[in-house]
Amino acid sequence: MGDVRERRVAENEARSRDVNEVIEAHSPGERRSPGAFLCECGRPLCDYIVEITPRDYERVRAQPRWFIVYPGHELPDAESIVEAQLDYLVVAKEGEAGRVAEGEDPRS
Repeated sequence: MGDVRERRVAENEARSRDVNEVIEAHSPGERRSPGAFLCECGRPLCDYIVEITPRDYERVRAQPRWFIVYPGHELPDAESIVEAQLDYLVVAKEGEAGRVAEGEDPRS
C-alpha cells in the first residue's frame, strides 16, 4: 500500500475513532454492557456497527495505533490483527498508517 493511500485510509479511520470518542463519552450506565460503536476501518463510507463494552473500548484506545473493526474490514497491507473477538477485531496500524494514527489521536 502506498504512503498516500495509507494516509487517506488512516485519516478515514481517525474520523471514525473521533465519532466513537463522542459515543464513549456519552455512554450511560454499566461500563461492562456492550454498546454500539462505529467500525473504525479505512472504508470511507463504512457504517457498520461494532458491539463492544466501553471498558474494552477504553482498553483498545489506550494504544493509539489500535482500532476496532468489523470482521472482514481489516486491511492486511496496512495493519495486523492484534485480537479477534466474535463481533469485532482489534487491529494495529503499521507504517505510514500507524504514524498518522498516532498523530491524529485526540488523546495524545
